[in-house]
Amino acid sequence: MAVEARPRAAYASVPGASRGRLYPEPASPTRNDFRRDCDRIIHSTAFRRLKHKTQVFVFHEGDHYRTRLTHTLEVQQIARSIARALGLDEDLAEALALAHDLGHPPFGHAGETALDQCLKESGGFDHNAQALRVVTMLERRYADFDGLNLVWETLEGLVKHNGPLTDRAGKAAGHYSETGLPHAIKDYSARHDLLLWSFASAEAQAAAIADDIAYDAHDIDDGLRAGLFSLDDIAEVSFVGGILRKIKELHPSLEPVRTAHELVRKLITWMIEDVISESQRLLDTIKPFDVAAVRAAGAPVIAFSSSMAEAEKSIKDFLRPRMYRHTRVMDVMGQAQDVLRDLFAHYTAHPSDLPDEWRSDAKGDESARRIGDFIAGMTDRYALAEHARFFKNTPDLR
Repeated sequence: MAVEARPRAAYASVPGASRGRLYPEPASPTRNDFRRDCDRIIHSTAFRRLKHKTQVFVFHEGDHYRTRLTHTLEVQQIARSIARALGLDEDLAEALALAHDLGHPPFGHAGETALDQCLKESGGFDHNAQALRVVTMLERRYADFDGLNLVWETLEGLVKHNGPLTDRAGKAAGHYSETGLPHAIKDYSARHDLLLWSFASAEAQAAAIADDIAYDAHDIDDGLRAGLFSLDDIAEVSFVGGILRKIKELHPSLEPVRTAHELVRKLITWMIEDVISESQRLLDTIKPFDVAAVRAAGAPVIAFSSSMAEAEKSIKDFLRPRMYRHTRVMDVMGQAQDVLRDLFAHYTAHPSDLPDEWRSDAKGDESARRIGDFIAGMTDRYALAEHARFFKNTPDLR
């Protein structure tokens, strides 16, 4: 199956028809709005910090494991591939892939859990809402505004890439139906309505499914490299086992390391091809005549086929106990959570120990949120260095 660039589809987002930025700016003479957003994200401080933030393994574990940055770049590549094949706007898909993890704190999902506990009385912590805070408030690079002042389509896709956040009446839905809509999303949307009740653009959906593909493939790669499971173990997953059998037929004497690389390469290829085929089928059925019709479709238009969705779930079901909840990973992440909880408690009791630019006269929830913002922006090693400044029991996370 040859995947080639297509002419722009009718349902693609169009940079020239953007709903614009919260703060109006002169147009760039050399870049459209979506390309400009990609560049702003790449040059942001938060993006650079991703290179020292945990994906699954902390930086002590080795140089070849994924970090948030390398994961983000893999998502970017997959999202562009899908967008190119479906006639979507590649720059918008890329911008959303580049920005999707900007709100993650140090130490991966363990860090998010720790900060959510620390901020429980102040609205909790949600990495999706934090990403919005980063690009609309916390980045301070421009003279005329806080944040990156990204266009509406980028912000919409950032918060809604996994589907609508509310119903038409504004009641929190889906992931937020029990916890309620995070204040950061609610407050920003009140100023710059993100249509939280609708689906996002096809480009945002492409970035979201690219995230799933990248996760599955690189977590298999990293898990094998770390020795948490073997090729024989992962072969128990029927879809993966089928790929491994084909590799063995073609290369009967291939060493395990190269077999693992072949597996990951073929897994990514087959998943991308499946998404392209199934998404084109859905789009041909729905026949959206513009991006507004994609938002109003009532269901995703970028998706796995039912058989691939089942295979993808089986991969996650395999990885959950053998990797994400492996005692080696859980022990390290438990210690990492203690580090962030200690830091939050210390800064709450001793706000004068915050850097000058993070100190304020804020009280209560506003003060707690500001401390949460500071900790969320830390890299793994900076969090450990800060912990060592105030405590004598800083763990060696290995």
